[in-house]
Amino acid sequence: MPTWFCSREWFFHVGKFDEGGKGVPEDLLFFYKHIQKGGEVFRVNRCLLLYRYHPQAASHSVLEGTIWNHRVRFLEDRVLSSWTSFTIWNAGKQGKKLYRSLSPANRKKVAAFCDVDEKKITKGFYTYEESEERPKPKIPICHFRDATPPFIICVKLDLTGGAFETNLNTLNLKEGMDYHHFN
Repeated sequence: MPTWFCSREWFFHVGKFDEGGKGVPEDLLFFYKHIQKGGEVFRVNRCLLLYRYHPQAASHSVLEGTIWNHRVRFLEDRVLSSWTSFTIWNAGKQGKKLYRSLSPANRKKVAAFCDVDEKKITKGFYTYEESEERPKPKIPICHFRDATPPFIICVKLDLTGGAFETNLNTLNLKEGMDYHHFN
């Protein structure tokens, strides 16, 4: 788990933690407010604090779906609000989950899914079956080399023996402008 710290002055500027009670991801919400107010993040590649696991930890009361929903809203507010269209990199489970979680306005901005899986690419499209629209939205699936940036990348890093990272690097894209990770 990443640990971060800031000055007391900045803490009060951001507005303290949301003490909304059990199930509120107060650290995540504070972090998002930190970013929204212009805060920066610097990585320190060494252990600064050791957490001890215990079954009564408050973090166990925060549902995965709650965190997912906050992450999606943050992505929509901070990134997708300024894009007219984008490609979701991953036509699998995570990419489709992201698509279904987007607001209707942002779902309409999805130009395509891209992937490397020939089976998904050969199918050619993803049909959003849960949609109430008629006809149901069909989003094209293409190979990553044929896709158009910007990308929201729903692929976990370091899981493909470097293959994903190599593929991404071949496109000569700039993180934060041409793509954002959402994994």
